[in-house]
Amino acid sequence: MTVQLLRRKFTVEQYHKMIESGILTEDDRVELIRGEIIEISPIEAKHAACVNRLVNLLVQLLGKRIILASQNPVALNNNSEPQPDVALLKPREDFYETAHPQPQDIFLLIEVADSSLHYDREEKIPLYAEANIIEVWLVDINEQIVEVYRELTAAGYQLMQKFTLRQTLSIQAFPDINITVNEIFGR
Repeated sequence: MTVQLLRRKFTVEQYHKMIESGILTEDDRVELIRGEIIEISPIEAKHAACVNRLVNLLVQLLGKRIILASQNPVALNNNSEPQPDVALLKPREDFYETAHPQPQDIFLLIEVADSSLHYDREEKIPLYAEANIIEVWLVDINEQIVEVYRELTAAGYQLMQKFTLRQTLSIQAFPDINITVNEIFGR
């Protein structure tokens, strides 16, 4: 006899009610992905340093042309509210006080991965494509590679480029800005 497990899927609204009621707290490292509450891996020192380096670099390069959110939620749809490591957002006077950023507010999402590489590549990147995020970077700490995902189609990102140390990349929304992979990894 086969036993089928039933999973309870949650909406963003239900997820927020769990936070408001104290079922989930600020100490819970979780995000809502496709209706499931997913525990986020602990942040190791190399991961934190890479995120800090990206934050400092992007703020210096882009200044007031963006709002930079680090490890904050983005509302992709009714059942997904991930917390990418870095989000470059369109400037807004209220700094998104009234609602989390939505896909149309996002220039670029960046995921920094060490232990979460497979999950980020197989789950989050396709989720971002489905939400019409125009550009995503996956920063692989272990291999010191930056994967850049662009050119959305109905089947996902059509273009994926890998950039290694000593190579330069730019942000699609800001082609005048060049960043070297060495700068991202502090080399």
